[in-house]
Amino acid sequence: METLLIYQVGSSNKFWKINQTGNSYVVTYGKVGTVGAVKTKTFDSEEECRKEADKLIRSKMKKGYVIAESNNLVLKDSTMTETLFWELIDKCKEKGDDSDEQMEWLVYQLSKRPVKDIVMFDYIFNTYYLKSYTSDLWAAAYITMGGCSDDCFDYFRAFLLYLGKEAYETAIKDPESLLPYLKLIEEQEEVPQLEELLSVACEAYEEKTGQDFEEYQDLYDKLTNEPFNQPEIEFDWDEDDEEGLKKKFPLLWEAFGETPIEY
Repeated sequence: METLLIYQVGSSNKFWKINQTGNSYVVTYGKVGTVGAVKTKTFDSEEECRKEADKLIRSKMKKGYVIAESNNLVLKDSTMTETLFWELIDKCKEKGDDSDEQMEWLVYQLSKRPVKDIVMFDYIFNTYYLKSYTSDLWAAAYITMGGCSDDCFDYFRAFLLYLGKEAYETAIKDPESLLPYLKLIEEQEEVPQLEELLSVACEAYEEKTGQDFEEYQDLYDKLTNEPFNQPEIEFDWDEDDEEGLKKKFPLLWEAFGETPIEY
């Protein structure tokens, strides 16, 4: 159930929308033409949720809100686009001397935006992040670091997105294209992992609202309606088969096979 109301009296030009799914609802409200703010609430039953939603709708209509004829031009879904997502990723690398300062800058920038933009940034990130969950990239990470656990591969893929769209897309097709970036990381005595990037959206949400991870995750699930499901991988390499790994990625093996970047 979704109901969109508007209030246009004098200088006021506001909207209020409620969307009920099962035993929870999402309320979006603000000035017409904007993304608006978001609130959610979950109940013990669908019936209880529907009663509360109906009560809120009646209350708003008593105050002068009327049903909107169309969603068009009333509210924006989000101003966070894929282009803006990659621009923020690129800009953060220029802000600070190390990744900690850069992630702090990114969290701050996101925290100044509407909650919907924070969620959409995370949604775009997760879309690309899931695409990088491949056998080839795991093999590349394994060779580079002389081993790669599940968590290590998660952080490696975050590092991959941090490199930017062009490097990311090229690496998906050819993991050996990462060699220049990996050599630079080695020279800096760092490791190709960026765990902090995984949580910037949640941290931005906490900074903006004061609410915690569980509340953010609940909002993310409700707004995107797409739970984070990691795909299955069919490995085409064996960690005990050094010759197979050497043949698979000879350039990476030559650079790191005998002297991996330790993590």
